[in-house]
Amino acid sequence: MTPALDPAFLRAPLAHRALHDVDDGRPENSRAAIRAAIAQGYGIEIDVQLSADDQAMVFHDYDLARLAHGTGPVRSVPAGTLGGITLRGGDEGVPTLDEVLDLVAGQVPLLIEIKDQDGGMGDNIGPLEAATAAALAGYAGPVALMSFNPHSVARMADLCPDLPRGLVTSAYDPANWPLPEATCARLRDIPDFDRVGASFISHEAADLSRPRVAALKAAGAHILCWTIRSPEAEAEARRIAENVTFEGYLAAQPG
Repeated sequence: MTPALDPAFLRAPLAHRALHDVDDGRPENSRAAIRAAIAQGYGIEIDVQLSADDQAMVFHDYDLARLAHGTGPVRSVPAGTLGGITLRGGDEGVPTLDEVLDLVAGQVPLLIEIKDQDGGMGDNIGPLEAATAAALAGYAGPVALMSFNPHSVARMADLCPDLPRGLVTSAYDPANWPLPEATCARLRDIPDFDRVGASFISHEAADLSRPRVAALKAAGAHILCWTIRSPEAEAEARRIAENVTFEGYLAAQPG
């Protein structure tokens, strides 16, 4: 049975990589950005990557350089060392998923994107999914899991069968993706929705008019979207999407 998405994910807008603003000392996926999102009552979207010692780290990029005062792949550095590498624009290190879960503590809905570890959306995955499941054991509060890689979502169905899961989906323009055109064409059609037991997609906002998105919505799938950067773009996206993942402005709260 496919777990239902908690209605909380359809109410408060979802702060993309938490409520980040480096001008205010809140880098992407930082504790400061998470605290700010909680204070505003927003849901939170975060990313997880794998450390060298198989811990789930809350970080978006595969390489440290853009977001932290470090270099090299996140996957080559142990969790303890990552925790001491300061995020650019802030004064905190890279947090573990355990630390973020303790901070959120069920106060707002938490949407966790598992970053593709295969490199080509294939099935060379497992350690990050296992680390994420271990961190979530016993967590109380609205949480949902998603990934661009359908193999990751299928693995989470085995590891966390009671947690709602979804696919992050896209137009998959080959010009914007380091993937073979055949892979882009396949994923563009969202063929794995039923196979992985998904209850929602989070779709690229500019591609929400795709007929496959409408067909999934008509069949009962929940439609979220990424990434909205203005109230005007939000209004347009909400013609199709039930909720938005936003950044760069303060999205209006329901009511």
